[in-house]
Amino acid sequence: MVPNPRQIRAFLAVARVGSFTRAAAEVHLSQPALTVQIRQLEDLLGVRLFDRDKRQVHLTSAGKNLVAPLERVLVDLDAVMNTSQDLATFRRGKVSLALLPSLAASLLPHALRKFRETYPGIEVQIHDVVAEKIVQMVKAEEVDFGLGTRLTPDRAVVVEDFLNDRLCAFFPEGHPLASGDILSVQQVAAFPLILTGRNSSVRVLFERSLARDGAEIQIAGESNYMSTALGMVRAGLGVAILPASAVEAGSVSGVTFRPIRAPWLTRKIGIIRRAVSSLSPASERFVEVLRQTAKDRPLLHFTLVSAAAPTP
Repeated sequence: MVPNPRQIRAFLAVARVGSFTRAAAEVHLSQPALTVQIRQLEDLLGVRLFDRDKRQVHLTSAGKNLVAPLERVLVDLDAVMNTSQDLATFRRGKVSLALLPSLAASLLPHALRKFRETYPGIEVQIHDVVAEKIVQMVKAEEVDFGLGTRLTPDRAVVVEDFLNDRLCAFFPEGHPLASGDILSVQQVAAFPLILTGRNSSVRVLFERSLARDGAEIQIAGESNYMSTALGMVRAGLGVAILPASAVEAGSVSGVTFRPIRAPWLTRKIGIIRRAVSSLSPASERFVEVLRQTAKDRPLLHFTLVSAAAPTP
């Protein structure tokens, strides 16, 4: 058994004003109820706290020694209650997420602005990284959740459907590939290619497609950033394989793109979280804002997927 806040408040009030009657009025109790609180506290602590006579109330030696510690307990309890209330009502808190650069450059800024307008006291930390790193950060509890793709099965995380993003070929204006509306993997593979890094979801999807079609390619360059890949395309170095959302993420002046015909070249983007952990209220609210932003402001090159049960 430990003292409860009502007992501590009653004790400190009597210690401060030196009267049971005035202390009872201060803590909004009847005098008999306050006396019961003091007696219960004395029983719990095993010491007498006050010496009483008909005129005065005095702290005992034990009571004097307990004033400061119990004041600190009450301050800490008040801080816990205030912090909990702030977290529950979104007046304070922190959200951390890892997401694909294409989302960081397109959907995120609009969602972040909407979130900050409504919840200015909540800090949001952003990490724009490749798909493999997103899953690693979620599993290591470095972030609350991620927006990305899960390249291989992993029971440590669950993924909720969010968006679809199709892979396309990007090439300079006037390029031979511009004559078709939809391209095949073989058509694209006939030209030197600019690919994203080996640990990116785009690279993994495209290489799986090459393996299915038995196509061989010549790699003209690699880049971890879509803006760099687009710059290489403008310079005439090759054809870049990027998600359609690259149009949102970087300058496409002087560049044309076409989708590649292959059902497995659709990048499925989900909300990734740890399988054994629930999201904080602030993170749950940020996910809601992300979904609502994607619904209210459809992005040209993303397809919104209805919320579904998490996939382990």
